[in-house]
Amino acid sequence: MYCRMSAVVAIAIQATAPALAENVPGVTATEIKIGQTMPYSGPLSAWGTVGRTEALYFRMINDQGGINGHKIDLISVDDAYSPPKTVEQVRRLVEQEEVAFIFNGVGVASNFAVRKYLNDRGVPQLFAYAPAEAFNDPKHFPWSIPYLPSLYMSGRMAARYFLKHAPTGKIAVIYQNDESGREHVRGLKDGLGDRAATMIVREASYELSDPTVDTQIVALQASGADTFYNAAALKFASQSIRKSAELGWKPLQFLSYTSASVAAVLKPAGLKNAVGIVSAAVAKDFTDPLWRDDPATKDYRAWIAKYDPKADPADGFVAAGYTAPMVLIQVLKQCGSDLSRANIIHQAANLHDVKLPWLLPGITFSTSPTDYQGIKTMRFLRFNGDRWVLLNDD
Repeated sequence: MYCRMSAVVAIAIQATAPALAENVPGVTATEIKIGQTMPYSGPLSAWGTVGRTEALYFRMINDQGGINGHKIDLISVDDAYSPPKTVEQVRRLVEQEEVAFIFNGVGVASNFAVRKYLNDRGVPQLFAYAPAEAFNDPKHFPWSIPYLPSLYMSGRMAARYFLKHAPTGKIAVIYQNDESGREHVRGLKDGLGDRAATMIVREASYELSDPTVDTQIVALQASGADTFYNAAALKFASQSIRKSAELGWKPLQFLSYTSASVAAVLKPAGLKNAVGIVSAAVAKDFTDPLWRDDPATKDYRAWIAKYDPKADPADGFVAAGYTAPMVLIQVLKQCGSDLSRANIIHQAANLHDVKLPWLLPGITFSTSPTDYQGIKTMRFLRFNGDRWVLLNDD
C-alpha cells in the first residue's frame, strides 16, 4: 500500500498550489517536498519511530518559518524493510510525487537497491542509513551520500583499540554471515594489517535464522582467545555476552557500535555481565548524567515535551529521529534560494567541520566531493555496569 503519512505523523503542510517551480522538482515558492522510505511494518518496524520522530522535528522547523522561506513537506512511506518494496516506493515518490530528493532511508540492501535508479535520474539520495563502506562512492554514484559510520570503520576501531591495549592478544570474532557481517571482519583485518594473520585465532559466523549463538561462543572460548570482537547484531550480541559470562570466559571484549544499546542489548544480557566491555560511539547519550546539563540534552528534552510528549527520551530511535534531520537542515541552509537538485547535492558534498550539537566532543561532520563519509572517527567508551563512560583514549 502506498500512502502519504497522516497529519498526526507527517509534517506535510500544503499551503501552496501544487504547481512546481520551473525545472526544480519538488519545489514551490514556499515549500520543498522530500521523500523517504521507512520500515513501518515488517521485521524492523521499530525503526518506524525514527521516521515518525523526524516528521515531528520537521514540524518544529515549519513552525519556526521553515528554511530560507521554504517549509518542508515530508512524504514518508512504508517499505517493510524489503528492497523490492523500496524500489516500488521510491519510484512512486520520484515519478508521481516528484519529490526533490530522498532522505534518510533505512537499510543497506534497501538503499543499494535504489541507488542506481536515483543516480541515473540525478535525484539526491541524502544521508542514507546504509553503514557500508561501498556506499561511500562519489566517483560512481555522485548522488548518494551515507549517514552513519560504516561497519568497516567499526572493525577498524576495534583493531585500533586492540593494537594499543592488547598488542599480543589472541582475537576471536563473531559476525553475521552476510555482507554486513563480513564488512566488520574486513575492517578488523585491515586495521590489524599484517598482524591479522597471527592475532586472529578463530572466527565464527551465524545465520539470522539461528535460535542462538551458544555453540559459536563455546567454540570461540575453546580457541584460547583472550580478546573478542563482538560484531554480532542486537539479540545475538546480547546472547554472546551472556553465554561468555556463563562459561566464565572474560576476554577483553569490543562491541560494535551497532549493538551498544543498553536497553536492547546489555540489559537482556545482564548488566553485570557487560561490565568492562569497550565500544565506540559518535553521539552523546542524552540519558547519560555526563550530559545532563549539556545544551543539546536540554534542547532534546524541551523538544520532546512540546512535540512528542508521549515519547520515551531514553528510546534510541527517538534520539536518532531527532538528531538525523539536523545535518539536512544545514545543507538546506547552505543552499540559500537555489533548491535545485544539483545545488542540493553540491552543498551536501561540501560540509566543512559542521559541529552538530549531538556529536561527541572532537567529532564533526565533514564531506567533500571525493569523500562522502561525514563522520570519520569515533570515541571509545567502556561500560561500567550502569552506563557507557567516555574514555580519554585516542
